[in-house]
Amino acid sequence: MTSRRLDIDRPLDLAAVLGPLRRGTGDPTMRTVAGGVARATWMASGAAMVVLRRAGNGLEVEAWGPGAEEALERAAALVGLDDDDSGFDPSLHPALAALARRRPELRLGRTGSVFEALLPATLEQKITGTEAWRGFRRLIRAIGVAAPGDLGLLMPARAADVAALPSWTFPGLGIEPRRGALLRRVAADASRLEALAARAREPGGGGLGAAELDVRMRAYPGIGPWTSAEVRLRALGDPDAVSLADAHLPNVVAWILAREPRATDERMLELLAPWAGHRARVVRLLETSGRVPPRYGPRIAPRDLTDLTPRRERSLPRR
Repeated sequence: MTSRRLDIDRPLDLAAVLGPLRRGTGDPTMRTVAGGVARATWMASGAAMVVLRRAGNGLEVEAWGPGAEEALERAAALVGLDDDDSGFDPSLHPALAALARRRPELRLGRTGSVFEALLPATLEQKITGTEAWRGFRRLIRAIGVAAPGDLGLLMPARAADVAALPSWTFPGLGIEPRRGALLRRVAADASRLEALAARAREPGGGGLGAAELDVRMRAYPGIGPWTSAEVRLRALGDPDAVSLADAHLPNVVAWILAREPRATDERMLELLAPWAGHRARVVRLLETSGRVPPRYGPRIAPRDLTDLTPRRERSLPRR
């Protein structure tokens, strides 16, 4: 184990900054620990587990595994200590100004790891969070690489592991075959995607490479603006990422900024236009406000595709 202390020059809410990286409360790659957050991740130098805790006016970071030193180097970017919000003016709307005063500790962090963000984002396309997170957990456990340290975490799926999975594996995990095919396709091309995040891994590199990564990802049939924005926000810290075609986000934006209970993507973009270049900051403030529009009608019930999978195809590869 190795450790480092980072100085903090303004408020920092670890749970809020790292929250977008966690895929449900049962995420096997990430967990809340006493006083902080633990996360498993792959570095170029190998597997790493990091534990981040607030300590007075600083941040204590501990890391285990072959990738520990590299993980420590990237910890400041992970929690957004170098996030540059210059030019962001929340005073343009009274509701947003109030949220910004209440949440000064909300920053945009970035992992610098494209595939780690792309895999769960692909699973989350156009289905309920319950379904997506269940498939994510099953996939991580099927690959079954233990994280360093003694917290019992599992490592995120590496691109090489996913590319090597037989196509019949995915239905047995509750993942539609077309998603499995897309995951194997992008996993085979992961090195090119990761290269586009190189600048974002540098100090002060938040958002760099976002336009190029957007073009590259959306060249794959099956990856659209929603998936691209989800990945750019988490991997690159893109301050202008907006997840279009989201089932709930336009309604949240319109409800808080215009008291309109329902909205289209076009209306959402119109409302966010005054903050062009920083629209992701607005969205994060609105999403964490606790204010939601009225709900109409029943919620969509999650499915489990393994119920439709023949039992002989449910056995999972051992690794």
